[in-house]
Amino acid sequence: MLAGGLARRMGGGDKPMRTIGGRTILERVIARLAPQCDGLILNANGDPARFVAFGLPVVADSVADFPGPLAGILAALEWMAANRPEVSLVLSAAADCPFLPRDLVSRLHEALVKENAQLAVAASAGQSHPVIGLWSVSLRDELRHALTVKDIRKIDRWTARYKLATVNWPTEPLDPFFNANTVEDIAEAERLAALDAAAD
Repeated sequence: MLAGGLARRMGGGDKPMRTIGGRTILERVIARLAPQCDGLILNANGDPARFVAFGLPVVADSVADFPGPLAGILAALEWMAANRPEVSLVLSAAADCPFLPRDLVSRLHEALVKENAQLAVAASAGQSHPVIGLWSVSLRDELRHALTVKDIRKIDRWTARYKLATVNWPTEPLDPFFNANTVEDIAEAERLAALDAAAD
């Protein structure tokens, strides 16, 4: 889960720690992803102690100056190679998306295999969400080179180099990739949380 952003549009702080319907966004993300994954790690910069209550490994970017989500994905791939060498694929997801689909991993993996792709990303309403994807741990050295030598910061610029599977999700009753970027988004998320609960 990627929580490395600076939350400038919310006046700073940790977006995933904002509360929706009595639960933090991060709690909601963990609840969605934990049943789908063999384990979770959190990519975040700064003092990891602020996330201690969640009981997850907290992995900081290994590339300086907040180069964006690709640095978080790289941190996850490198952590996985060092700590769980038996794992070949890593799911990345934004830690500010409280309504992630419950079939996220299965559908991304199915598309990856079916299309013989190297990467798979989510999409909805005709828009790709490249920060939410399935990544091969074997690509970590190429990603590090792209970030540190080629200065590639945008995810879609990097993924364009590979065979990419894109999986679409419906947006009714709500877009599962809604993310809370602004104070106004938090208010909208409260409304969507009621719809999400009704859909369960």
